[in-house]
Amino acid sequence: MNFQHIMGAVIIIALVIIIGIYAGKKVNSASDFASAGRRASLFMVMGALIGTLVGGASTIGTAQLAFSYGFSAWWFTLGGGLGLIVMAVFYIKPVYNAKAITIPGIISLEYGEKAGFTLAVLSSVGSFITIVSQIISGVALITAVISLSPFISTTVVVMIMMVYVLLGGALGASYVGMFKTIILYIFVGYCGILAIHFHGGINAFLNSVYLPSDRFFNLLARGSARDIGAGISLILGVITTQAYISAVISAKTEKTAKIAAYISGILIPVIGIAGIFVGLYMKLNYPDIQASMALPLFIIKKIPPLIGGMMLCTLLIAVVGTGAGIALGMSNILTKDIIMKLSKKNFDDRGFLLISRLVLVLIFLVTAVFSFGNLGGVILNYSFLSMGLRGAAGIVPFSATLFMKGKISSNCAIASMIAGVVLTLAGKLILPSSIDPLFLGLLGSIVVLIFNQKPSYGLDQ
Repeated sequence: MNFQHIMGAVIIIALVIIIGIYAGKKVNSASDFASAGRRASLFMVMGALIGTLVGGASTIGTAQLAFSYGFSAWWFTLGGGLGLIVMAVFYIKPVYNAKAITIPGIISLEYGEKAGFTLAVLSSVGSFITIVSQIISGVALITAVISLSPFISTTVVVMIMMVYVLLGGALGASYVGMFKTIILYIFVGYCGILAIHFHGGINAFLNSVYLPSDRFFNLLARGSARDIGAGISLILGVITTQAYISAVISAKTEKTAKIAAYISGILIPVIGIAGIFVGLYMKLNYPDIQASMALPLFIIKKIPPLIGGMMLCTLLIAVVGTGAGIALGMSNILTKDIIMKLSKKNFDDRGFLLISRLVLVLIFLVTAVFSFGNLGGVILNYSFLSMGLRGAAGIVPFSATLFMKGKISSNCAIASMIAGVVLTLAGKLILPSSIDPLFLGLLGSIVVLIFNQKPSYGLDQ
């Protein structure tokens, strides 16, 4: 990076800090911090949804996987978009009108505190993996452009995540998310258009002998079971991730939440297409690079330095935004559904706000420790696993809570959660890589639910 790159990056960082401080000044209560006081506008909700879902996996990770498998990399953003649309159709109305603001809290109302506590613990595992994957994306980005050690790079990413969300909470995620979404779509979209232009058009990609269509232009290039499973993981993971539930709950009306989810669901897959063409271009022209560097190196080599610096910093903010948004949702769950219930104390609004922020700091510190060093692997693999674990743990009992009230026992709901996670992890170890382990976890969760429903005698029991 030269001086112009650095200046471009400084401009973006300064804007994010200003927006974060502005949002922080508007936080006057725990409700403002956790759910924006239910006064978020359409664009604020979209900013929180897209700003959290479109991060390192949707940009750097998509270009990385496209470098090796082409359009198979589209499943993350395509599945994420479909997840928001499914949420808008079936889940937003009952969730928005629920008497709790977290998924474990909603489940507790139906199945008791033990069930809510169990889901809080299990879903936190999936969220933890997502945050780690975003840190890995950020480290890959920083080390691609600056000669820093993984330790320092990890520290930088985690510190920016703290600034992103620690002051403003849900309001900060909404305001910064709006800003990040606009410039990210402009910059990554521009990179996709440039990649197509530099290579001579879309037909030049399609006709390239170095890009066999059965691998690079096939949505199921990694195997039908694996790629379809990845898409399902995203759909279910989005529905059962607290960060996205918090975003729709923050809307000032139910209608606003639904419209925001629909529009976001349509827009999110678009940025995946841009990342795919960048990955394909780099595969053809720089085949010997490390795959995770495809998008960062494209920007360094093909974009004017000042704009390139702004783009690179925007990618870093994208990584930060997703990690910070997921951490905020995780903090809400840990604070409200675990710490508060275990402590048996009645905290006032100021005490709740303080604990939420302390939990956020702890989350960042722990994920940083797990991210130090090079974990390797494909960034999207971590993201798919994270979404799959959250979906396997929560989708069946969460759906039963909303749509099958009174028909499932508490013990059955808990067993369903545990079976989903255990079998998903077991599937990761024993199933061939061509089959997504989510199928095994989801099947186990459903089977437990079917065979352990409350008995019905035709009378109200």
